[in-house]
Amino acid sequence: MEVCQGGDALLSGSKPNFLFITSDQQHWNTIGAFHDEIRTPHLDRLVREGTTFGRAYCPNPTCTPTRSSIITGMYPSQHGAWTLGTKLAEDRVTVGELLQKADYRTALIGKAHFQPVFSTEEYPSLEGKEKLHDFEFWKTFTGPYYGFERAEMVRNHTNEWLVGQHYALWMEEKGCLNWRDYFTPPIGTMDPNELYCWPIPEKYHYNTWIAERSGELMEQYKESGDSFFLWASFPDPHPPYLVPEPWDTMYDPDSLTVPAVTPGEHDANPPHFRKTQESNPDFSDYKESGFGIHGYHSHVNMTDEDRKKLVAVYYGMVSYMDKCIGQILDKLDALGLADNTIVVFTTDHGHFFGQHGLQAKGGFHYEDLIRVPFIVKYPGHVPAGRVSDSMQSLVDLAPTFLSFAGAPIPGAMTGVDQSAVWQNPELSARDHIICEFHHEPTTIHQKTYVNDRYKITVYYNQTYGELFDLAKDPGETRNLWDDERFRELKADLLLKYIWAELGKEPMPMPRISGA
Repeated sequence: MEVCQGGDALLSGSKPNFLFITSDQQHWNTIGAFHDEIRTPHLDRLVREGTTFGRAYCPNPTCTPTRSSIITGMYPSQHGAWTLGTKLAEDRVTVGELLQKADYRTALIGKAHFQPVFSTEEYPSLEGKEKLHDFEFWKTFTGPYYGFERAEMVRNHTNEWLVGQHYALWMEEKGCLNWRDYFTPPIGTMDPNELYCWPIPEKYHYNTWIAERSGELMEQYKESGDSFFLWASFPDPHPPYLVPEPWDTMYDPDSLTVPAVTPGEHDANPPHFRKTQESNPDFSDYKESGFGIHGYHSHVNMTDEDRKKLVAVYYGMVSYMDKCIGQILDKLDALGLADNTIVVFTTDHGHFFGQHGLQAKGGFHYEDLIRVPFIVKYPGHVPAGRVSDSMQSLVDLAPTFLSFAGAPIPGAMTGVDQSAVWQNPELSARDHIICEFHHEPTTIHQKTYVNDRYKITVYYNQTYGELFDLAKDPGETRNLWDDERFRELKADLLLKYIWAELGKEPMPMPRISGA
């Protein structure tokens, strides 16, 4: 594959619009075009009309760090929102601010999560629980927010009590005055133990709200003749596993392939992997680690019936979201904007639903968690019906959007410009991926380097690690870290990782004679 150095987007005519569509916590292999057990006709349409990048990765397998990387073009260790519970500083330069300077209208509809749900006096959070239910505030606030001229937000996943902000106001506007019946205490009255079927009608679901408001904004931009950057940010299929009828029973649990742990696969892995497979694991050494608590991230204490049903409902959540994505795409077509709009679909990070005996997410850098679905459509510029193995990182999105817009890319953005690669998927703009995870100083802190074939993960202040040959072991069941046969390979990859961590090459400085 030819390596490119970035550069101009090679556009002709007017500058493009950007329709950026994301899900939340979606496994990379949950698009029907590539997986015959799930149905996603509208994402399949994007696959046919655009290029799918099969080697796309997040910079961190949790929400706030990656979402902050998307808008800053920087890694979490650089922009500062390095874990859940941290806050992206308001002074960070974002892609939305820079696009506004290039005469774009910018908007976000849906989940933001640039700030924590539990705010402090030192670090107040607009997305904190105290503010979420201040409906008088949300009636008048629509931005600006991190470079988005207009922001209409939702914070909950399915029936969580975090419901509020603009989404709750929209439900009331639609006549759903009893909306609290569909959400858990303390804001709602729904029994938190109810599983699988969420009784909220589709017409009041946040997927419907996001599709409707995205369409209305595009219509406004069309009428005003403005170029736009619109982020339609869906909170699904992030757990809790709940979806309205008939999507909760769309899939027969007994007909689905449910991933499971491979016997012995964790024997050579770091200790916290093995602990997840114990019935009553002791995670006291990893307090506040964000994984393994009460077996939440393990399949060990789940029945076969529960494992199957969770997969079926998760797929139902993806399929229902796909329907609403289709409504946005149809509106783009109806407005006559499709030919001059770059559509990008991806997610913020992946998901376990049984792979390696794990569930949801946590301190792991398996492909299931750090690899993401990634589709780009731009008629006449991005090839249709192509699948590329050219590596992409979500940290590359900001500089790439700026390049297509003809706007300058700040030197502080460490993501790379992928505009030439999107237009010619035979090219490559990067030869490796870096992924970070850091929850608390006393818990798991790791970084991963991935190249075209191998993956190596190092842990802060630890001698254990992970080394996988993705070509021979795509399921990542054989950790080669301690295998003496791969000692030289490990040393070589560690050196490559060190150089990758150093980042971009410094700009050459003039030599001063005699200095």
